[in-house]
Amino acid sequence: MPQDELDQEVMGERRHLMSLAYRMLGTIPEAEDAVQETYIRWYRMSEAERGAIEVPRAWLTRVAGRVCLNVLNSARKRRERYVGPWLPEPVPTFAFTEPTDSATDPLERITLDDSISTALLVVLESMTPAERVAFVLHDVFALPFSEIATIVGRTPAACRQLATAARRRVEHSRRHRASRTEHDSVVSGFAQAARTGDLAGLISALDPAVILRSDGGGVVTAARNPVYGAENVARFLLGALTKNPSAEVLEQQTPDGLGFALWNQGRIVGVVTLEVVEQLVSDVRMVLNPDKLSLWN
Repeated sequence: MPQDELDQEVMGERRHLMSLAYRMLGTIPEAEDAVQETYIRWYRMSEAERGAIEVPRAWLTRVAGRVCLNVLNSARKRRERYVGPWLPEPVPTFAFTEPTDSATDPLERITLDDSISTALLVVLESMTPAERVAFVLHDVFALPFSEIATIVGRTPAACRQLATAARRRVEHSRRHRASRTEHDSVVSGFAQAARTGDLAGLISALDPAVILRSDGGGVVTAARNPVYGAENVARFLLGALTKNPSAEVLEQQTPDGLGFALWNQGRIVGVVTLEVVEQLVSDVRMVLNPDKLSLWN
């Protein structure tokens, strides 16, 4: 293949690599850095070395996986220095959909969206780096364990065990989660109570053990610690609405189902995703850090 055609093919894999790196790392800036490092490694090779690679996508995927694994191995210390709760970056439902995707079936679309949901990314955060890499590469991108083994430096059998352990956590989380229809119905009721200032109604929509996390990253005002319990969360939310009368809260479809976008002066300044379990809101996740809203504006 002529070099210019090869370069064009390689650069055409950027969306695929971003999709992979985001699921691995949970933020767009970290994903962009990982993809850039992957391309740097490609162009460090000689033309002859690049030309000898039969399947550029496979090579790029393996290298991106290694880069992400290295980032994940150092991520815990960075998270510890983060100001306030750290949440994955929420993305719009269309963020990593290929222009030629044929996923027009709503059920298929929901499956695609779930792999970039905040709920799933939170579960991925609880995994070891090797588990996360094995799960994402195998269960989301269908890489065989023989290739994953070369990325994580373990045997294919060990990689299969990593992916199985990760899958158990994901399936346990999904098993308790509401269907998309039920989720949106509960969130609509939650929104109505919040909109009308109905404290009792808001409390009744929340799980008694609900947790609210607000991620401002030290850049904007946000709760530095999680808020626990239905009454505390309800009062926090109504208080936040009262303190910010210029902000507009609009319902917004997200990969987690119905959520909210916080608008101010024509820009989205926050995205709220919720988790529903047994017809009650069990988790409220508010991302206010502007560095994590890059795809919304």
